Parts: sequence; structure tokens; C-alpha cells
Amino acid sequence: MTGHVRSAAGTHRVEFTFAGETLRAFLDAFFAAYDVRDLVIAEREADATTRGWARVEQPPGTWRKNPEGEQTRPYARVLVNGVFNENLDGFDTRLEDGDRVALMKPFLYCV
Repeated sequence: MTGHVRSAAGTHRVEFTFAGETLRAFLDAFFAAYDVRDLVIAEREADATTRGWARVEQPPGTWRKNPEGEQTRPYARVLVNGVFNENLDGFDTRLEDGDRVALMKPFLYCV
């Protein structure tokens, strides 16, 4: 956990056991134990973007985006073993014992 998530959870690392096999099951259990869902997950498409981001009609390469309700807030990310979840199977990514899930919401300072 980094930034705001780390501050809210009160720790940067935790071993966490949950019932299930997917990132979705992990997140549901983790958010029930730690009140950080609103820092990471955007409930609506509008909550997943921020003012000032450039609009791109046809982005180059292959871009993946989680469906509405499974997107992260601006600047927040969910990673499994160092890979953004949208580059895996989103919240349906299967987890195995020993996998590392990172919840990131960095501190941003503008002067």
C-alpha cells in the first residue's frame, strides 16, 4: 500500500487471508477489513477521470480499461505482482497463495 491508502490503513504491508480465488474476492474482503475502498475504486466512469486529461479518440497500441464500477480513481491503481489489473483479467484475475496485491494512491502536491 502506498500514499493515501497506506495512511488510511495504518500500515504499508499486511499479510491478508480471504475466502475466494479472484482479485474481486480479495478486494471485497480487504475493503471490509480496511476502509479504503473510496480512495481506490471509482463507482462511476466520471469518478475515474480527472479534469485536464487529454482526450484521445484513437490511442496508439492496445489500451485496456476496466468496466464501470471496476475502475480506479484518478492516480490510484491496483496491481497484482507488479502488473496493473486491467492488463490481466481485471477484477476477475485469479490469485494464488503468495501473490502480491498493491493498492496505490500516491500523494500529489502542486505548487
